[in-house]
Amino acid sequence: MEPVIYVAIALIIVILLIIIANVKVVPQAHAYVMERLGAFHSTWGTGLHFKVPFADRIAKKVSLKEQVVDFPPQPVITKDNVTMQIDTVVYFQITDPKMYAYGVENPISAIENLSATTLRNIIGEMELDHTLTSRDIINSKIRVILDEATDPWGIKVNRVELKNILPPREIQDAMEKQMKAERERRAKILDAEGEKRSEILVAEGHKEAAILKADAVKETKIREAQGEAEAIISVQKAYADSLKMLNEASPTDRVIALKSLEAFQKAADGKATKIIIPSDIQSMAGLATSLRELVVDSTPKGN
Repeated sequence: MEPVIYVAIALIIVILLIIIANVKVVPQAHAYVMERLGAFHSTWGTGLHFKVPFADRIAKKVSLKEQVVDFPPQPVITKDNVTMQIDTVVYFQITDPKMYAYGVENPISAIENLSATTLRNIIGEMELDHTLTSRDIINSKIRVILDEATDPWGIKVNRVELKNILPPREIQDAMEKQMKAERERRAKILDAEGEKRSEILVAEGHKEAAILKADAVKETKIREAQGEAEAIISVQKAYADSLKMLNEASPTDRVIALKSLEAFQKAADGKATKIIIPSDIQSMAGLATSLRELVVDSTPKGN
């Protein structure tokens, strides 16, 4: 009985190992293309699956994530016979695992060859200058053609980018010289604008300084004129007040004559070379002389 038990245990172990070996778990964003007896059977999605032993096999494991392929530079000739080296980057995604597994033998190689052929056809219809300035247009055209061509392979081309466009060495040198000249031109323009701005600021500063100086001179003259006007007004007011007081005192003719003499004395102290003496003042002068002589004669001689 013991050999039979050992055989049964061994058989159970073998069956368990076979079962465990045929239990498969498909990870997220992946798919398995399954074949049964050599023919396509099904496509497994994410989750736990059981494979029939000795009948089913995994034909292809497919990633459903977006993939990026950087193809090496391809020689292309423009419409004006300029040979350039252009390398492309293709972003694609597998949408149908079955068609991807059975549609083409080597999908990546097929995409590379198709991309190179499409690129040559598009660039061959464009001149060099147009090629260098129409990168987005070229990308869009290649993407549309590749997406249509790879659709039977279960591939969706999302985006195509021209990574580098390298013209011949002599053209690169000419372009570098042109770019250098353009940079120098822009630098000169910036310097000129800076100098212009500086001169404008200096001129504005001088202008503001001149305006402030003129305002200060104007303010000084205004204040001087106001001071002189106030002084004249004060003098005239004092003179008017004195006349008013004199008038209120009812002065006699003698007092008025005496005031006239005082005014004449002030006029005589001036720089005038000719003085016209009114007759009243002349008579008052004679009166003053007589009074002086009378005072002198009445003074005792002993003193």
